[in-house]
Amino acid sequence: MSSIVELQQVEKKYLQVQALHSLDLSLQQGEVLGLFGHNGAGKTTIIKLILGLIEPTSGEVRVFGESPSHGMALQIRSQLGFLQENVSFYDQLTGLEVLNYFASLKRVSKKKSMQLLVQVGLQDACKRKVKTYSKGMRQRLGLAQALLGNPKLLLLDEPTVGLDPIATQDFYLSIEQLKQQGCTVVLCSHVLPGVEKYIDRALIMGSGELLASGSLAQLRLQASLPAQFTLQGNSLTWPTQALAASVKPGPLAGQYQLEVAMEQKMHVLKQLISQPGLQDLQVSLPSLEDLYRHFIQVQGKSEVFL
Repeated sequence: MSSIVELQQVEKKYLQVQALHSLDLSLQQGEVLGLFGHNGAGKTTIIKLILGLIEPTSGEVRVFGESPSHGMALQIRSQLGFLQENVSFYDQLTGLEVLNYFASLKRVSKKKSMQLLVQVGLQDACKRKVKTYSKGMRQRLGLAQALLGNPKLLLLDEPTVGLDPIATQDFYLSIEQLKQQGCTVVLCSHVLPGVEKYIDRALIMGSGELLASGSLAQLRLQASLPAQFTLQGNSLTWPTQALAASVKPGPLAGQYQLEVAMEQKMHVLKQLISQPGLQDLQVSLPSLEDLYRHFIQVQGKSEVFL
């Protein structure tokens, strides 16, 4: 099966600045990719290359098997949906008028506009002018615009900015539905805890370089970060001296904390679960945020991820 997006040894320079270094990337149909990195890491450059807004200095970019900036560019873009971080629209138009305008540009039936406004929770504000919309409402209108025409490839840059927790959850459920329909999604976000369970793979960038790539499970193996055990109980005993030496008291009475290598977690869990006096045991695996910080530090990057 051919890739939806294919980048081969892609580099991009802006004058003397190397924005992207020899990047290889392949995206398959129905895959959700999380693209993470600080400002200047290369995320926006990757999105612009896929959209065909810029061309690589060297290497090859293919979207649906074609160059996104030559020949079939218009046909390719008709299959794309894009939401930028700081979305802006015509303030004097209503939300419905804005969406109808973009529907005309995409040659999509205007009946779809109202369906999407309902989907993103703007049905009650659809006849209000956009200048009266909050930032979160503008973001939801932008998401509706990106979903026009049932795109096969969706590029989302900070899509949940300004959304409340319920709207954010609804957004990710929409992404899951699109994935089930075969849509490929590239998702840039700074809110890592809310993203990790919805992505198939993460791409971690730093200063234009690929620092790590893989599923959450693969990244955990690469990073070799420990699992965190939190135990609650009275008069607990430890099955081995090594475990006893590693246990630290927790912040609460009768609570203990322990770091365990990922490859040892099941073995240690079996040892601890049978201990008399054990009242509770929680296991926390390295989060996406933990992994991001690890790979940044390993590569000697000093940038702060906000």
